Amino acid sequence: MNDTITSPILILGGTGKTGRRLAERLTAHGLPVRIGSRSGNPRFDWEIPATWGPALQGVSAVYISYYPDIAVPGAAETVGAFARLAVANGVTRLLLLSGRGEAEAQRAEEMLKASGADWTILRCAWFSQNFSEGFLVEPLLEGEVALPVSNVGEPFVDVDDIAEAAFVALTEPGHVGQLYELAGPRLLSFADAVAEIGKAAGRDIRFVRIPHDEFTAAMAAHELPPEIAWLLNELFTQVLDGRNESLTDGVQRVLGRAPKDFSAYATETASTGIWSN
Repeated sequence: MNDTITSPILILGGTGKTGRRLAERLTAHGLPVRIGSRSGNPRFDWEIPATWGPALQGVSAVYISYYPDIAVPGAAETVGAFARLAVANGVTRLLLLSGRGEAEAQRAEEMLKASGADWTILRCAWFSQNFSEGFLVEPLLEGEVALPVSNVGEPFVDVDDIAEAAFVALTEPGHVGQLYELAGPRLLSFADAVAEIGKAAGRDIRFVRIPHDEFTAAMAAHELPPEIAWLLNELFTQVLDGRNESLTDGVQRVLGRAPKDFSAYATETASTGIWSN
């Protein structure tokens, strides 16, 4: 490991699924961390570029996780502007959390490469933890998950594997200029995933495929923020169309081991009681 890191690593989205876990790993190894968030000090807000410069001062590297998601329109330009500012401030080591099969995410990757940074990209499949740290917790508790998605297979990736890959990429040599596509070890449909969660939780949880307009109406009833509603619509109507129905070797390339299986995630998470009434 690189023991010469004495300046903080800035973690954008440092309170999110991946950023929080990366921060824990860095801190556990005695490495300094600066959390980039709207509640951080100094404050960081993607929508207020004036907050970017102060957050970048004196840091050695940046983990870039875009909020609300790198798939949203305009994300690529914003990430590109941030990367150029970082490089102009002498912070060249940038690691981007990206998404598979998302046009805006791939545009952001190109913007990062064009910035002159020493870049690494983690292009990730759908997070396993979306079932336990997001909008799917409530329907799982209620016993029925209704989504407008077919029997398409998704190689769900564990967020712990993403955080571990980010930690290694930022603290060990050999990862500059590398794009790692991170995925789990097998393909599961959403119906398969819900069934595994039900089995792990010892409950009968049903998966129901619903029409797109029914899903849209359900989101409207929940009064989600417009950008989140747009994102869910994009993911379930565009990205989950089979384009990502393939396995990749990114986890093996970075960590030298197989990725964590969804069943292990389901078993461990069920033991916390989050899916139990």
